[in-house]
Amino acid sequence: MLNSNLLRKLDMQDLMVFVAVYEQSSVTGVAETLCVSQSTVSYCLKKLRTSFEDELFINTRAGMCPTCKASTMYTHVLKILESINLCHAGTQTFDPTLQPVTFNICAPEYFEQLILPRLLKRFDFASLPVMFNMHKFETDIPAEALRDGSLDLLICFGPNFHRSHSDLKSRVLLEDDLVCVFDKRATPLEPRLSLQAFVARRHVFPTPWTSNTNMVDGWLAQQAQKRQIVARANSYSAALKMITGTDFIVTLPRRIQPLLANEAIFKHCEAPNGLPGFTLDMQWTQSADQDSANTWLREQVAQACIEA
Repeated sequence: MLNSNLLRKLDMQDLMVFVAVYEQSSVTGVAETLCVSQSTVSYCLKKLRTSFEDELFINTRAGMCPTCKASTMYTHVLKILESINLCHAGTQTFDPTLQPVTFNICAPEYFEQLILPRLLKRFDFASLPVMFNMHKFETDIPAEALRDGSLDLLICFGPNFHRSHSDLKSRVLLEDDLVCVFDKRATPLEPRLSLQAFVARRHVFPTPWTSNTNMVDGWLAQQAQKRQIVARANSYSAALKMITGTDFIVTLPRRIQPLLANEAIFKHCEAPNGLPGFTLDMQWTQSADQDSANTWLREQVAQACIEA
């Protein structure tokens, strides 16, 4: 916001006149340099003086002498004009066809199962030399690795699963919820498990990141309930293998279930009413926000999530 409404009347020509008068100390010379009339220069100076509430330039035998305020303003006005030129030029567009590029992404298994294959197929089809280094999501958001550039992008779950960082930018990519998966020989008859039936079963828990907390057990605690976990698996696939031939249950994201749970072996039903869903979120730094390669990467990830 502007400090004064008078500043709203200024335009780029006024600022160009200010810089030219400061540098040349001559109204005639400024008119010739900017290819405008002397009356136009005089009019711009009048607007500048009114807007900044200062004489700015004093007419002397040596030419137009800047006041103290004008001297202070000069470098700031230069930066304004430079910024406008940068806005006009725009940032250089990233072209992934020009040279190989490697992106470092920290993400849970969900992203690797659902989104990453889509990205790889798209890039392979377009013959783009893009490579991904995937980093396992640990206990919390690796904010420092994002800040120092070790990571280009973070993919995590939300909302409010992790401590927020005010300097990181964030975007929700998609929404999902959970379903209950069983060995087909142990599938319950009802299409939706009741809370009582859910906690009565023994569970295999695939850990999406290194943490003892998760949305299922957090929700159960709110209901004054607790489930029996017989095993914690490092992956969705491993969890599914563990329930084969048993009456155990594994709770999977709905979008993951058809990808991994072969219908010849597994069946699924709806989770208990009230079990919350979740979002898949993307986070990056302020500096990465201005990086054309990072911007391109985020656009590709977002499009793949739309198609998922």
